[in-house]
Amino acid sequence: MKYVIGLDYGTDSCRALVVDTANGKEVATSVKYYPRWMKGNYCDPAKNQYRQHPLDYLEVMEASITEALSKCDKSVADNVVGISFDTTGSTPALTDKNGTPLALLPEYAENPNAMFVLWKDHTAVKEADEINELARKWETDYTKYEGGIYSSEWVWAKMLHILRQEPALKEMAVSWIEYCDWLPAVLTGKTKLKEIKRSRCAAGHKALWHPEWGGLPPEEFLTKLGPELAGMRENLFTETYTSDQPFGNLSEEWAKKLGLTANVVVGVSAFDAHMGAVGAEIEHNTLVRIMGTSTCDIIVADEQEVGDKLIPGICGQVDGSVIPGMVGLEAGQSAFGDVYAWFKDVLAWPLQFLGDEEKAKAIEEKIIPALTEEAEKIPVEESTILATDWLNGRRTPDANQNLKGTITGLNLGSDAPRIFRALVEATAYGSKAIVERFIENGVQVDSVVAIGGVAKKSDFVMQTLADVMGMPIKVARSEQSVALGAAMFAAVAAGVYPTTNDAQKAMGQGFEKEYKPKAENVDKYKELYEQYLKLGKL
Repeated sequence: MKYVIGLDYGTDSCRALVVDTANGKEVATSVKYYPRWMKGNYCDPAKNQYRQHPLDYLEVMEASITEALSKCDKSVADNVVGISFDTTGSTPALTDKNGTPLALLPEYAENPNAMFVLWKDHTAVKEADEINELARKWETDYTKYEGGIYSSEWVWAKMLHILRQEPALKEMAVSWIEYCDWLPAVLTGKTKLKEIKRSRCAAGHKALWHPEWGGLPPEEFLTKLGPELAGMRENLFTETYTSDQPFGNLSEEWAKKLGLTANVVVGVSAFDAHMGAVGAEIEHNTLVRIMGTSTCDIIVADEQEVGDKLIPGICGQVDGSVIPGMVGLEAGQSAFGDVYAWFKDVLAWPLQFLGDEEKAKAIEEKIIPALTEEAEKIPVEESTILATDWLNGRRTPDANQNLKGTITGLNLGSDAPRIFRALVEATAYGSKAIVERFIENGVQVDSVVAIGGVAKKSDFVMQTLADVMGMPIKVARSEQSVALGAAMFAAVAAGVYPTTNDAQKAMGQGFEKEYKPKAENVDKYKELYEQYLKLGKL
């Protein structure tokens, strides 16, 4: 018997999943929440600032793995052969010359600018705009494999913004690291800048890395963006690695902490959506939607199919970022479940500020289910309220974090369920726009698979999505498809399976449900979708 551990680092918590490599069955799991993050430390939502302390990541890593293993027979720990991570992204931090995130140095321990900048931090909108402007003027457009539009959610914009905001950090900051690269470096003890094996997924989709120009953009381009970036490139990387590759072996220090052997192979990591797509058994021309607070949409295509086509307005096309040997294409929505949560918070405001705290919390938990029950009763033809889904900006198609959400068509009869239905429909229209962008550019979408909290919890959202998209949507059976994808990669990196496809076939858990579009709604939604597109152009 051989076992692997998939570690899924989400926005709020880390999940450790112990998996049997023979069949992909879950042996044990443990979830630990980031203690400082849960207190709201280092964040300022009013400024779109979201930072996480590296100690949060280390503490939950040890706690989640040891707790998961404590639920297993002792023989399981003795037969763990591999560990792999997935993380949110782009979530980078500045480092010193030793590869240490600055927040781990005593003088920066409480400095938010020295911490990891979470994916949804949108403080770097200005810097992203500057990157796009310069790239279009440059001899080579370094954004062309990233949809032609660089986002404030990505590493170069974030690092430039922080160094401008606090120039004193430049004294120590000689490089940066994505935390999907830092975590395996910590476990293996290979934390020096030139030792770290950088993720193809992270570098290709978020850092402007591509073989065409020898890796990262040249020094001249970066310093033209800002002198703050001078010298960083030489302390970064040229090569990148796919997630089927080993990063190294567990260090003696961490083997002792975790109760494992130093023979355990630690795999090269990647972003959560990309590994989640593998866990959901992605195959050629299948769109996998990771549906939670936001969405990330992943599709893989043959290199010959993509050829020299550049697909505009997506979040990158990168060879090997999902399945080695295939081109991974990424898109997504900056807010999905967050749209519903926002509306719930708006409705709950009087409860939060004028009522009993315990009673308020109990009522708040019932708001979304009650809205859903009533919204389902409203016929499609009565959907006279129209909304756009850009409450957190737009990721795809055509990233623009300056955009705002809208709700139009209101009258004195517009009640909460009707507004909620309009918001659900808006998130579905945004999803359809992503699929259409792929199809318009020659990438066929044959089927859709959904994973994540929304996919599991809301029949109403999923049926609306199927009706608007006019396509059936399958929901992956595994509750932990993202961690399972990391476990599949761990099994390949450890040599249990020769390829990612082999690991998927052996360890995949199949599908539990399929939502089929209702014919009577599909045509009605086509007309409403056209109105959504027109509203978006106003």
